[in-house]
Amino acid sequence: MLSELRVCNLGVIEELSLVFAPGMTAVTGETGAGKTLVVTAIELLVGGKAETSMVRPGADEAIVEGRFDLGDRECVVRRVVPAKGRSRGYIDGSLATIAELSEVGRRLVDLHGQHDHQSLLTGSVQRQALDRFGGVDLQPLRLARQRVIDLEAQRSSLGGDPRDRAREIDLLRFQVEELVAAALDDPDEDANLRSQAELLADAGGYRDAAVLALDALSADGGATDAVGRAVAGLGDRTLFGAVVARLRDTQAELDDLARELRSTAEGIESDPEKLAAIGDRRKLLQDLRRKYGETLEEVISWRDDANRRLVELEGHDELAAALDSEILVARSALNEAETVVSKARCLAAPALANAVQAHLPDLALPKARLEVEVAGVAGRDVTFRFAANPGMELQPLAKVASGGELARAMLALRLVLTEGPPVLVFDEVDAGIGGAAAVAVGRSLAALGIDHQVLVVTHLAQVASWADAHVVVDKVATDSTTTTKISVVNGEERVTELARMLSGTPESSTAQQHARELLESTQS
Repeated sequence: MLSELRVCNLGVIEELSLVFAPGMTAVTGETGAGKTLVVTAIELLVGGKAETSMVRPGADEAIVEGRFDLGDRECVVRRVVPAKGRSRGYIDGSLATIAELSEVGRRLVDLHGQHDHQSLLTGSVQRQALDRFGGVDLQPLRLARQRVIDLEAQRSSLGGDPRDRAREIDLLRFQVEELVAAALDDPDEDANLRSQAELLADAGGYRDAAVLALDALSADGGATDAVGRAVAGLGDRTLFGAVVARLRDTQAELDDLARELRSTAEGIESDPEKLAAIGDRRKLLQDLRRKYGETLEEVISWRDDANRRLVELEGHDELAAALDSEILVARSALNEAETVVSKARCLAAPALANAVQAHLPDLALPKARLEVEVAGVAGRDVTFRFAANPGMELQPLAKVASGGELARAMLALRLVLTEGPPVLVFDEVDAGIGGAAAVAVGRSLAALGIDHQVLVVTHLAQVASWADAHVVVDKVATDSTTTTKISVVNGEERVTELARMLSGTPESSTAQQHARELLESTQS
């Protein structure tokens, strides 16, 4: 829901801060006071068109901010309209494009009464609404369609032109033979060869280093003799028993190290032929990495993939025939699924139209007609068509000229289609109606307020009296400026506002009595 709205320097609004409640909120006030600017502010938040003329005279920019409570988190949307230049949008403090504002707005808000930001005016949303209303199961259709897509992609990847296929086979065969001849089976081979090459290239240096180390350990006066002298010097004195034991362990470890060094040194031999062979192998591996992958692991993977592709191409005719057969079966299944969905949509369409049309007489549209047209493959092209009066041609909802008629038609749709954005804004919904029709509109809006947050701009007390919260917009004019103030009214203040709406004389005791009766009847 929209929990808070802040507006600065928008039209006659100098500064406005309003906290909204759940359920239905009525926005009322004298003509020209700026009621519709509340709707304009919300429209700007959800990506509506911004014009420099919206900025309050004398101000540098207009700012609109809205805080939306999404249940598990909050979303703050901000729109800045400068007196000169392009508007800017922000979502949770980060810059956002107008397209991004619109995308967020479509999920959060539906504005009824004008042609912008009404999700139910788009064909895709109308189709989804029909499917939800009719309980149309789309999963078999989706699976059948995806099956055809996957098989056709697989068939296309086989290659259709024989000459192209022959060229690819020749290239792949050469590459696979080259890689198979290289006998690659160890992704770490290059690292192992590098270690071996380093050893062979410096065999003499390795032997010399080992001899020096052996001399330091076991030659006369070396480390082994020094430890032996230390053991002899300490003798069998009890105080040094632990130290002597550790020295003897060290002496044994030094003997082991000397034997290991001697054995390793004796195994180091110069082998120019082996060194040359390792160099050739490393060069081959480098060439393969340059062609087929950054690492030997990637080269091995490329070889396996290429081999599979080669087998596939060499068996092209047989595999293609099998895929063609599968595609025929899959397309037949898709046709059947499309027929099932089309029939389900065609069956649901008149039921939805009848359910919506049943609400139209109460909403001052007694002769209005609404039809749901289904056409195209699988009934994909769904269009809600509407005619407000007898003799008028049914036309798509998006082409309905009257804002009030469109808003009431949308209201009837929303009463039947409970799905939709959490915030529903109605402007002009009561245009051209009164009496019992106005009461019916108010009752319907209040019913929507059970599952949605409903904001309605109205000039009818019969509608406003149904609201859970009531906001009044007042215009304050001085010799030099005109500003708007907005306040939430309760109790006697609300009675006074309803009396003003009923008679134009808020002080009238008769009008106030009528207002109280309205409130009592609707609130009960």
